[in-house]
Amino acid sequence: MNYAALALTFPNIDPIAIAIGPLAIRWYALAYIAGIMGAWWYIGWIERKRPPALLNKLLRDDMIVYGVLGVVLGGRLGYTLFYNLPYYLEHPLDMLKMWNGGMSFHGGTLGVIIAFFVFSRVKKIPYLGLMDRICCAVPIGLFFGRLANFINGELYGRMTDSEFGMVFPHGGPFLRHPSQLYEAALEGAVLFVILFVLAVRTRALHYPSLLSGVFLLGYGTARFMVEFVREPDEHLGLLNAGLSMGQWLCVPMIVIGCGLIIWALRRGKKPRFD
Repeated sequence: MNYAALALTFPNIDPIAIAIGPLAIRWYALAYIAGIMGAWWYIGWIERKRPPALLNKLLRDDMIVYGVLGVVLGGRLGYTLFYNLPYYLEHPLDMLKMWNGGMSFHGGTLGVIIAFFVFSRVKKIPYLGLMDRICCAVPIGLFFGRLANFINGELYGRMTDSEFGMVFPHGGPFLRHPSQLYEAALEGAVLFVILFVLAVRTRALHYPSLLSGVFLLGYGTARFMVEFVREPDEHLGLLNAGLSMGQWLCVPMIVIGCGLIIWALRRGKKPRFD
């Protein structure tokens, strides 16, 4: 079978969504905005659907600032430490050049965990309940973020001869897996639906840390699987046991996720804001 003839066509969408003179707004920036605003709205919707509410509108407004700082600072620091530390040790000022790319989801996760811990202490909100709500909304940002990666033609997959392959602008003349779309589907859409059902159709919110555990387990598993067809970072390649850096970073997420689920179920149902 001639797989090349059946290959999907990369759409070649301009990474710049809107350009007004020197002002250029990229799809990637819009993905961040959509993820943040989508999370703000969705958490509010959950609160109305499953009262009593933990976060009123004012608290959700303040939450955005903490969330953005956690994602941006944590994501950049995570990329520096996990993916390109030797380079940034030689060029430390380049760490501040956010426009030069390089964001780590795992680093962003740590940043969000720390940022919202501070937020919970400042606002006197139960931390576990807060994080359960945050985790329900994170797949929204993941979905739009992976679509933006696809539009940018970055983080593409490994070479393939299957009918799902496509030629990316910066990936050479080879058919490659559209791994960004796989991640958008699994880390974004599928994980969102799972958490939605648990949060809205069951009493999972009454078991603090249960939804956080499901998120960590779900994301870690989905990312670990997709990494088998995603092109590893050129300067890192594959590491021990033939796994990528992304897969090794997912291992503790999966373990911690399982631990949180077991702990939440053994701890039993608690008052909403315990």
